[in-house]
Amino acid sequence: MGLLFAPGVLFVAALWLLKDSQVRFAWFGASDVSAYPVQFWGIGLFGVIATLGGAGDWLFHKVYVTVGPNEHHSHILALGSGGAVFILMALASIADQPLHWLLPVIVALLVTVTLICYDEFAFHVRRCKPFETMLHRMLVFGQGLAFLCWLHWVFVANVGVLYASA
Repeated sequence: MGLLFAPGVLFVAALWLLKDSQVRFAWFGASDVSAYPVQFWGIGLFGVIATLGGAGDWLFHKVYVTVGPNEHHSHILALGSGGAVFILMALASIADQPLHWLLPVIVALLVTVTLICYDEFAFHVRRCKPFETMLHRMLVFGQGLAFLCWLHWVFVANVGVLYASA
């Protein structure tokens, strides 16, 4: 369960550590929250939705419906792949030329999405009731929308800042 909170905690910790050393993160920690990029708020909002969905799903499986070994293995593969996506996203976020990281991020994301789809169609499509389906949708769509906010922030909104500081 602790890994569920790792992306959000590590994201905020990295911003805190980088705010004084890289101009594109100088807004973080400012008292004027209007200086924060709108994508930051999107990442936060959708990340919280995804985390609530993931925590709810974890609790649901601990209390009500345990998963079998094949489904558990499927979850581990998807989580591990998602961890790789997070690491690549972090590297792209701090790179002077984040465009070099775009293809690896997209490839890792496609692998992760494939593993999530396999899990959904192989194990969940017939078994899940509406509440569990809602938790899965919160998790998947929350992550997807947070990813799109990050993608816009790194590859669209920061372009002027990146090239002005180069």
